[in-house]
Amino acid sequence: MTEQRPKRLGQRLLGILAWTILLLWALWSVLAILLTGGRGSEIGWIRTALAALFGAATLAALIRLPPRAALGTVAAGCAVTLLWWLMNRPSNDREWSPDQRRLAWAEIDGPLVTVHDIRNFRYRSASDWDEDWYDAVFDTREIEGIYFILAPFSTFKRGAHAMVSFRFAGERFLAVSVEVRKEVGEGFGLLRGMFRQFEVMYVVGDERDLIQLRSNHRGEQVYVHPGTAPPEKIADLFLDMMARVNELNERPEFYHTLLNNCTTNLIGHWQHAHHRKMPRDSRRVLNGYADELAFDLGLIDTDVGFEETRRRNLINDRALEAAGREDFSVRIRQRSNYE
Repeated sequence: MTEQRPKRLGQRLLGILAWTILLLWALWSVLAILLTGGRGSEIGWIRTALAALFGAATLAALIRLPPRAALGTVAAGCAVTLLWWLMNRPSNDREWSPDQRRLAWAEIDGPLVTVHDIRNFRYRSASDWDEDWYDAVFDTREIEGIYFILAPFSTFKRGAHAMVSFRFAGERFLAVSVEVRKEVGEGFGLLRGMFRQFEVMYVVGDERDLIQLRSNHRGEQVYVHPGTAPPEKIADLFLDMMARVNELNERPEFYHTLLNNCTTNLIGHWQHAHHRKMPRDSRRVLNGYADELAFDLGLIDTDVGFEETRRRNLINDRALEAAGREDFSVRIRQRSNYE
């Protein structure tokens, strides 16, 4: 009798685990039916009806069928939904928002990299701009520095958009931003970003576009932190990013809020360039303080404390003063004599 008790307890725990996994899978399936594919601007009535039907059928199976039959029936329905979800494929051929219509691409010839379709919009507001794209040649032997740029979300300070900018000789800067690629009229949502709703893209652009858009027109706080990596590591990171830019031109991928976003891609490039893993840390996911993680790891300047570093590198006031100027990138990095 005493020997059977641990066995029965183990079976009960396994049963509870199995049912918990199944119910979570069923909930995921309902969300997948609602949110996967199509445009992310709205949820149609057909999707709503199908999700409601799936939920009702799952509930009916759990109530009316014996436990094993219910388990098998619900699991089969979830498996069909998963198969349908996997059949949704990413594409570069959609009706894209005008500011994300072009994908940058690069020709790499040893140390020389010709970057095509660099975005250089001039904004009157976040939704009103003059469109401009250009090509330019960059020599990785002329790389002088890298900057880690963070723009925390106004509604959720633990979340942020992260990007990097490369500094070349002659005060030349090139910014790279990993973003959700939106269709015309489409809006982003954190939950929708987990269900193959959006493609991921690398926007390669002028800082007067990518930084000024956020600091001057969206009213976001923008921190521009100088990095500490040596030029050869920065060159490796730059080349790795350009290879990824070309890869996404050939093989598009879905964005994922947790697994394939701005921060995870930047971490991947950093690990490739430095040939080592970045330590696990909650700030890799809740990236509103990713710069604090970078500070703790010595990846950005640490000559003063973190709060003072953030204060120094908040560029909004300087960006407003330098709005539209040709030397915008230089001016936003100029600190006062008292800093």
